[in-house]
Amino acid sequence: MNVLVIGSGGREHALCHVLARSPALDRLFILPGNAGTEKLGTNVPGSADDIELAMRVARQESVGLTIVGPEDPLAAGIVDAFQAAGLRIFGPTAAAAQLEADKAFAKQLMRQYAVPTADARTFADFELARQYIATRDEPVVVKAAGLAKGKGVVVCDDPADAILAAENMIVHRAFGPAGDRIVVEERLLGREASLLAIVDGNTAYLLEPAQDHKRLRDHDEGPNTGGMGAFCPSPAVNDYVIGQVQSQIIVPLLDGLRRERIHYSGVLYLGLMLTAAGPKVLEFNCRFGDPEAQAILIRLRSDLLAVLDATVERRLDQADIRWDPRPALCVVMASEGYPDKSRVGVPIHGLPDDADDLIVFHAGTRRADGQVVTAGGRVLGVTALGETLADARRRAYSAVAGIQFEGAQYRTDLGL
Repeated sequence: MNVLVIGSGGREHALCHVLARSPALDRLFILPGNAGTEKLGTNVPGSADDIELAMRVARQESVGLTIVGPEDPLAAGIVDAFQAAGLRIFGPTAAAAQLEADKAFAKQLMRQYAVPTADARTFADFELARQYIATRDEPVVVKAAGLAKGKGVVVCDDPADAILAAENMIVHRAFGPAGDRIVVEERLLGREASLLAIVDGNTAYLLEPAQDHKRLRDHDEGPNTGGMGAFCPSPAVNDYVIGQVQSQIIVPLLDGLRRERIHYSGVLYLGLMLTAAGPKVLEFNCRFGDPEAQAILIRLRSDLLAVLDATVERRLDQADIRWDPRPALCVVMASEGYPDKSRVGVPIHGLPDDADDLIVFHAGTRRADGQVVTAGGRVLGVTALGETLADARRRAYSAVAGIQFEGAQYRTDLGL
């Protein structure tokens, strides 16, 4: 089977790395890919958001399955367009992708179908938001309702900070149209965890739990980012918690979507806070998380292409999914200036060869004059397996120490 992967980040490199092992794979195409994916398949110049180009590549290259990595083309309806053209594709429709693309929609759906989450209000008018926030005497979280690349969330200990965050989003349009509406919600306390499920509309299979690190600097300080690293599995998510998530979140959510006549197929990412009252939803994503995908997929020992193909055919219950028992840890190396304006075009030195227990997943990279250079904010995801989490951590940071590019920044406390 010929396969097309949409995207250019570390998540897409991780997907390609696992797909390349499939005995059913003939040729692999990546639109647009990066300096890492070019070693596994054929990079196609263009934009991941160009739906017409993706359809043209799928037809010309006789692609049997297209796999969508990032959120923007999902929200724009790439799955709907492919399905209307009779092309097979893995991912949710635009209606289903509203769970991620519209936080206000997701909040309303959770309220309607009793999915546990933080109490929240939605605003499109800054003055109304200001008046509401001024009445709060506890910490709140201000979120851009639309897609903001994982950066449109501001955790505020003081109402004055929350008012400034709301003004920045609605009035000053810090996140563009993503902040035309904002969600102001209570700040939940507990431990964060990420659970990803593959869903075919009838069956939901939970992948191994992971833990992401959103803040830029050590000790969870600094601004929110798209993610500075992750490890898998998360010791915070035991069988009891998984049972709660299945019965209290996944079942009522998918039932609610069916009642709204929305068919969900693809990856359902649950960003959770494990509170004293049980797990509550922080956010939904409608695709593999990044960098969680790197730490999860390096542990997958089954044929991913067979699993995704079964999902599209609505026979996920027949899929064979097995895991490497070793834990994994991913350290993101980011460009100077990230998460604001990132410095690009910087040569990268010291990249190690891939091994069974260590892979450097490329994200914001490209090849220029025969050399790998930075091409985005998050540049690399240095991912290692180990007999223990501490061992995986040691292997990953040992590799990070050997990689150099000017202005590189990364956290040193992942997995602690």
